[in-house]
Amino acid sequence: MDIGRIGIWTSYRPFGVECAGEAAKLAEQLGYGAWWVGGSPHVPDIRPILEATSTLAAATGILNVWINEPGQTAAADAALRADFPGRFVLGIGIGHPEATSDYRRPLASMRAFLDGLDATPTPPPVDERCLAALGPKMLALAGERTAGAHTYFVPVEHTRFARERIGSGRLVAPEVACVVDTDPVRAKAVARDYAKLYLGLHNYTQNLLDFGFTEGDLADGGSDRLIDAVIPQGSAEQIAEVVRAHLDAGADHVCLQPLGEEGIPRESWTALAKVLVD
Repeated sequence: MDIGRIGIWTSYRPFGVECAGEAAKLAEQLGYGAWWVGGSPHVPDIRPILEATSTLAAATGILNVWINEPGQTAAADAALRADFPGRFVLGIGIGHPEATSDYRRPLASMRAFLDGLDATPTPPPVDERCLAALGPKMLALAGERTAGAHTYFVPVEHTRFARERIGSGRLVAPEVACVVDTDPVRAKAVARDYAKLYLGLHNYTQNLLDFGFTEGDLADGGSDRLIDAVIPQGSAEQIAEVVRAHLDAGADHVCLQPLGEEGIPRESWTALAKVLVD
């Protein structure tokens, strides 16, 4: 399945699901290959994007295993694929202990969910599903049981590690949040506001510690070094340099999440497409 090298990542929250079709048409016109839908979507939530476009792929980024059941997920997946063949990626994730009271044994729980999908009459195709993965064990599972891994809130060094861990021929698709704004003070403030949530989630903070950052980098809203490594800011071309670094480190596809623009991020999507989309 071809999702291109550059996609977008956003939930419907900034502009409302009623504008999803309009946003999808813009993304397709700009040449993005895929839209990764955030906000823990269910499979049917993807339909407005595919209905409004003809070539844009869409993915769940990610479907949370704790609020979905394998049988219902597989049935909804099959129905969506029947209407829009070759345009849907089922991204599956385990979530975070801070957000899910049922959180337990993440690796075993993910294996059980995949087993449940595969036991249904219409299992999602292995090469059109992926796992949210950060650590080595979940990355390995992504390579064993799916097309590959969708990573989030990661520096370039993690993308290099993910490629080494998962091997060749498997998807590595990092999300890159960014701020298209040449005012450094304003851009940094937007980046820090976004980072607050993720710097309070153990899965992300432990991953950053594993990749050379310190407790000091995590404190007080994150050091400039950390914020700049995970959330590039500046002109579209400056952000493109970081995106290209992820691609050079082994990413097949980078999905961009521009921050700081009200509603559909038209200006940011357009500026980034001009420098990154062929």
